[in-house]
Amino acid sequence: MTAACDIVTIGIEYMAELFKNLRELKSILYGNSESEPVSEACAQLTQEFFRENTLRLLITCLPKLNLEARKDATQVVANLQRQQVNSRLIASDYLEVNLDLLDILIAGYENTDMALHYGAMLRECIRHQTVARYVLESQHMKKFFDYIQLPNFDIAADAAATFKELLTRHKSTIAEFLSKNYDWFFAEYNSKLLESSNYITRRQAIKLLGDILLDRSNAAVMTRYVSSKDNLRILMNLLRESSKSIQIEAFHVFKLFAAKQNKPPDIVSILVANKSKLLRLFADFKTNKEDEQFEADKAQVVREIAALELRDRP
Repeated sequence: MTAACDIVTIGIEYMAELFKNLRELKSILYGNSESEPVSEACAQLTQEFFRENTLRLLITCLPKLNLEARKDATQVVANLQRQQVNSRLIASDYLEVNLDLLDILIAGYENTDMALHYGAMLRECIRHQTVARYVLESQHMKKFFDYIQLPNFDIAADAAATFKELLTRHKSTIAEFLSKNYDWFFAEYNSKLLESSNYITRRQAIKLLGDILLDRSNAAVMTRYVSSKDNLRILMNLLRESSKSIQIEAFHVFKLFAAKQNKPPDIVSILVANKSKLLRLFADFKTNKEDEQFEADKAQVVREIAALELRDRP
């Protein structure tokens, strides 16, 4: 603990000088109106930045910076996540042994002044698979279901963008996470997001759910999701929304239920019981612009539902 305090104390003194140099760091990494960035200078800066523990200093001392300096710091940190030195992403190696910095960045969503800066840094850091895995496997994942619904629109939108990145970027890691954490994850996803009273939350959630389930890497998770009658009921409610965009996104998930071969008996029962309502709904179901693929999918879903009888139950 003492060593950590010493680092912070030294850091505060060092930051006074660093504040002045942030613009210069940004200029080296991004270039300016007079010159493009020079790769050798960027590589040298990257090595020194991580060797001197400057990322930790910037993150821990960011609240002490003024708004303009925070913006510069955020851009510097973002750029450095992508800088390669000798074909290696030094930032990834550094974060792998300094994962506690992710705890600070995520907790930033609870601080109105810092949320957008820390959120932008966090999204750049989870470009690295080891970092994304750490966040996915941590208790922090459960907090995102609340962050997404924060009353501050900008912070909620930022948290939603990070959540989406965590669940779409690193395919194999996401598939493993969803398989291991299926029960609690989708219980939270359904109740807090898909059944949220907030229109924007529901719209974003149903769009992301479609992206997740339609990704081939998540085939096993998709099969499990579309075998649940509770999930089907939620999707059917979303199909009845007054919002056309929610209806369309819900359809892209609903079609997976309809297309599944050897449907569980309770799924067949629900679809048969609601057959006439569904067929009436789809008769007038159109996108705002012509979409051949959508029309083909809809025709297939209508055929599947029209052909269903209770005797089709396995």
